[in-house]
This record gives sequence, C-alpha cells and structure tokens, in this order.
Amino acid sequence: MPLPEEKKYTADEFFSMFPESNSERYELYEGKVVAMASPSIQHQRICGGVYSAIKNFIAQNGGTCETFISPVDVKLDDKTVVIPDVFIVCDTSKLDEKRCNGAPDFVIEVTSSNKEDDFIRKLALYQNAGVREYWIISPQDQKTLVYFFEKSVFPNIYTFDTPVPIEIYNRKLTITISDLI
Repeated sequence: MPLPEEKKYTADEFFSMFPESNSERYELYEGKVVAMASPSIQHQRICGGVYSAIKNFIAQNGGTCETFISPVDVKLDDKTVVIPDVFIVCDTSKLDEKRCNGAPDFVIEVTSSNKEDDFIRKLALYQNAGVREYWIISPQDQKTLVYFFEKSVFPNIYTFDTPVPIEIYNRKLTITISDLI
C-alpha cells in the first residue's frame, strides 16, 4: 500500500500560514515547509561582516544593486521561498515591500545545523532559479565554496584566511572571512 503524500503548499499558501509577525522562521522547498534553527553568534558575525563589506563597496562605487541580510524572504517560484543569509539584487524590479520575487544575482549561506540544505538542496534551487553566484561559508570546515554558475558548475574553494573575490563585481571586491570573526 503506498504511503500518503505529504501536503505541498504554494508560496501564497505559505505566506498566509506564516505572516511577517511570526517570530519563527520557515522556508518552503518545492512545496514542503521546513523549519529553520536560530543562528549562532559566529554565524551572525560572518553575515553582518559580509553584508557590510558588500554594502560599503556598492555605495563607494555608485552601484545600483541592493544588498540584504536575513531575514528577508526570496520567492524563487510558486513552490519555493527561501531566506538567504545575505543576498544582492541588481534588478530592483524584483523587489516589493515584503520580499524579493525571483532569483537574486548573488547569495550567501553560512552553514549551521542544516548543512545538507545549503550544500545540496539550496545549491540546486539557486542554480535552477538563475542565481549567478552562490557562496557557501562553512565555519565548521573554515572554508568558503564559491559557485559562479556563468562559468562552471564546480566551486572554487577558499580557506578563511584567503581573500575571496566576488565574481559578479569582476573580482574588484574581496572578502577575507577570518577578518570577520
């Protein structure tokens, strides 16, 4: 006898179930609701440092892209809503007052207890949605994996002591993760 299928939700149903006032954090992966753990202090230090470096670079260079830090919803499609740790949107028509509707240009996830999501599930979701550059920062491994999907499906791997170039900015901005923690 087949098992009953788990209910799958649309993005609109998801937003109705979890309004902005809700203090708990959830994501929607291909219709499946997934709870998120609270981030650690180290996680937040890394996110805040990366966000500040990127935001300052954009401001100093007169850029028009916008940088965001979690928790901001990104609706990748009608079945997928994620909350990236840090992301950049250059096509600001994707933004409304509540969320980003469509793939950001650049996404960073800092791993925590849900490591598998960042390395497998979100990697596929972001690549398929059209994200140009995806970083996975792993404090446990002291490494950053950088996927620049316009050039390769394989990541470049950097240690925390190595400056990591942001490809969407033609490598003009680099971030050394060890400087942030």
